Amino acid sequence: MTLPSSYVRQLPPEVDLLVLSFLGHFAWEFLQAPMFSSMSQVDHFAGIFICLKATLGDLAIALSAFWSAALVGRSRRWFTRPSLRAPAVFFAVGLLLTIGLEYIHTQITGRWVYDGIMPVLPIIGTGLTPILQWIFVPMLVLWYMFRLDRNNSH
Repeated sequence: MTLPSSYVRQLPPEVDLLVLSFLGHFAWEFLQAPMFSSMSQVDHFAGIFICLKATLGDLAIALSAFWSAALVGRSRRWFTRPSLRAPAVFFAVGLLLTIGLEYIHTQITGRWVYDGIMPVLPIIGTGLTPILQWIFVPMLVLWYMFRLDRNNSH
């Protein structure tokens, strides 16, 4: 099916961000679940629900980072422009929120506990997989958002 040349995609970039982020973070949560000791003690559906809740938190982080980058980049389409400032803010905010939330929930509230197989970063005590999650999933999301925007601007 070919769309008319006058067709312009009207979705705000946040919709793409949330849909793509959901897919990536939900999959990542399942992959890293064995690295959390509490996950071995729950049944299948409870584990899915826990991963879903974690993914919703990841979406809040992604949206906060996106809007922070939009402020710096002075546009909600900052990801289409050749600049390092907005993407740097996006990743910095995401990483700082991830590290902060991991610290709060593992060190202070004890809401979740890393298993012995989770590599932990020295000094800050944050697990490696949540840090890698914030790097790889958003990188792929931004790349695909750029492609979507580029394909729809022609």
